[in-house]
Amino acid sequence: MNIIAITANTSWYLYNFRKNTIRSLLEEEYVVIAIAPRDSYSRQLEDIGAEFIHIDIDQGGRNPFNDIKALLSFYSILSKRNVEVVLNFTPKNNIYCTIAAAFNKTKVINNVAGLGFLFVNEGLTSKIARVLYKFSQQFADKVFFQNEEDRELFISNNIIKSEVSERLPGSGVDLSRFVVIPAPDDGIVRFLLIARMLYDKGVGHYVEAARMLKKEYSENIELRLLGFLDVDNPSAVSKSEMQAWIDEGIVTYLGTSDKVEEEISQVDCMVLPSFYREGVPKTLLEAGAMGKPIITTDNVGCRETVDHNINGFLCHTQDTFSLYEAMKMMIEIGHTKRLSMGQSSRVKMQSTFDEKIIINKYIDTVRCVLNQK
Repeated sequence: MNIIAITANTSWYLYNFRKNTIRSLLEEEYVVIAIAPRDSYSRQLEDIGAEFIHIDIDQGGRNPFNDIKALLSFYSILSKRNVEVVLNFTPKNNIYCTIAAAFNKTKVINNVAGLGFLFVNEGLTSKIARVLYKFSQQFADKVFFQNEEDRELFISNNIIKSEVSERLPGSGVDLSRFVVIPAPDDGIVRFLLIARMLYDKGVGHYVEAARMLKKEYSENIELRLLGFLDVDNPSAVSKSEMQAWIDEGIVTYLGTSDKVEEEISQVDCMVLPSFYREGVPKTLLEAGAMGKPIITTDNVGCRETVDHNINGFLCHTQDTFSLYEAMKMMIEIGHTKRLSMGQSSRVKMQSTFDEKIIINKYIDTVRCVLNQK
C-alpha cells in the first residue's frame, strides 16, 4: 500500500481543515500519516484512521536552530516510514518538509494558503522567508494556490514554474455539514466575525464600526466575535483590550468553538474586514454555505467569496467608514433581502467552493505523481 503523509503546523489545522481529505485518501486505500505538533486534536486524527506522528514546529519563531531541527525531523520521518507522497500545508511545512522530501526522493504536493505580509513586508525575516521559499519550491511536484494573485506572484518572482502550479478554490467547504439555516426574524440584526483575534484581520475596524452602529441602532443589533484570543502574533488583540470592548458594551466575545456552525446559524451576516494577505478565508465559505450574506474587503483572497450586491458587500481595506457603510446597508435592506442574499451565497458555494472539488483534485494529483515515480 502506498504511504501518504499530510503535514501542517498544528493538528488543529489538519483536523478542522483537512479531515475529509484524510478520509478520502483512506477510502482510496492509502496509508495516511498525519505529521504535526501534538495538541488536543491529534487523537481525533487517529480516530478517523490516520497514524499520527509528532513533530516540533516553531510556528512564528525566528530561531534557525529550531527550523533546522524541524527539517531533520521531517527527513527522519519520511525516510523511516518510506513515505511516497507528502501533502504540505502552512508555510514552514511547505519549506522545510519539501527540502527534506527532496533528499528522500519523496514526491511533494504543497498548498500556499495566503501569504500574510511575506511579500509586502521588507523586513529581514520576510526576505529570508522568500529566499527559502524560492529554494525549496524547486523540489515540489505540484503547488496549489487558493487565489490567482498569489500564484502569479510566485511565478513572476521565479519561485515556481507555471507548469507545476494550479489554483484551487480555497480549502473548500463541507456542504453536508454547513447547511442553510435562516436567521431569526426577531428585530435584531446579528453580525459575526470569526478569525484569530488579530488587528490584521480587521478586528479593530470591526469594533470601531460596531461603536458607530451601536449609537444608531442600540439594542437592535449585536456584534459578535469568535476565535483565538491573545495569540503569539505581533498583531494580536490582548485579553485586556477585548475585555475593555466587552465592558463598553460594543461586542460580545464568544471564545472558540469546535461547532462553528452553531454560532453561524444564529446570525444575519458574516463580516471579515481583513487586510491580511489571505488565501480564501474558510469562515466566509462556511457562512456562505449556511446561507449568510457576507461583508468583506476587496482584498486578495477575500474578494473571491463575494459578488458585490448579490451575496454581500465588498468594502475598502483598512477603512472603518467603508465597513460601517456596508454594515449599515446590510441592516437597512431588511430581513427578506438578507435571506435572498444568503441564498445567493449558498449557490456560489455549491458551484465554486464545494470541498469535493478540492478533495478530488488532491486524489487525482496523488495518483499522477505516484505514476511518475
